[in-house]
Order: sequence, then C-alpha cells, then structure tokens
Amino acid sequence: MTSDEDLRFPPALAAALAVRSAHAGGDGVDFEPFPAFLPAGETTEWIRAWTGNEQLTGEDFRVFGQDGTGGYAAFWLVRPDRALDGQPVVFLGSEGETGVVANDLGSFLWLLADGVGPWEATNPYGPVPASYPHPELTAVAERYAPGLRAPAADLIERAAREFPGFDDVIAKLCG
Repeated sequence: MTSDEDLRFPPALAAALAVRSAHAGGDGVDFEPFPAFLPAGETTEWIRAWTGNEQLTGEDFRVFGQDGTGGYAAFWLVRPDRALDGQPVVFLGSEGETGVVANDLGSFLWLLADGVGPWEATNPYGPVPASYPHPELTAVAERYAPGLRAPAADLIERAAREFPGFDDVIAKLCG
C-alpha cells in the first residue's frame, strides 16, 4: 500500500453502505460492507490466493464488501475511459462463483434498494429473489442515480448482457 492510496468510497457508495451496515443481517441480504476499500496489497494477496495465480496484482479490482462466506464484491476496472462509479460491480465468491452484479454504481444502488445484494444477484442456485424495497436505500438511489431505477432482475440481466464473458475472463486468470 502506498501512503497516497485513497481507500475512501465515492459519496454514493459510502451513503448506501452506511445504510447497509446499519441493517446488515436483518433483511435477508448476505452482504457485509467494509469501512473502506481493501488496500492494494490486501487485494493482491486475495486475488492470488483466490485464483492460484501469483502473477496477478489485483489492480483491476476495488473490493468494498463481502458475503458471509468471504466472497468479495468489487468494482471491476474494465472501462479505462470511465471513473470508478462508471465501472461494473462484480462478485467473486468463496466457492468460485462469479458474476457481474451491476453495470455501474448507480445500478448497484438500485439493486440494493430493491433488496438484492451481490451474492443474491449472482446466486447460481436459484432465481433473483423477490423485490423487497428498502426505503432508506431507495432514498440513496433516488439521490445519486435518479434515472436508473429498475427492478433488480432487469439490472442483473443488463449487466450480464453487457459483460457476457466475465466468467471466461476470470477463468483465464486462474493458475
């Protein structure tokens, strides 16, 4: 980690995760936000352990939370022409589950507002859960991403359609 590494969340993510932390475990969403992004060194250690590839640096991911088993939610820095809030949100599960959760931060806010977390969005064992709107998270999404409101299932489908090769990208990283 460098001394100038900025681990602070963008304001929209910080606002949503503050609400999420206050309600963690009480709404059926398996997601535990971190207080800040994982430092680069920790991200590198994790991606190497997760993939078995000692050549990786983790620089393509900004990890901001996990599920109860230790799977990570992160921004995938795949769009060089966009700021962090314009990058897709992905989930990399402890048992090898992978998936693009949302196209960008605004879509992720609406996913949370609809009662769906990163693990639920990529759950290979069942459909997207029914909508359980969360009033406080809806207020955050309306403030930061007013034009992106959509049901969680639609947001997840859009992300999968835009990034159909994500699983293959991750499989190629594995050593």
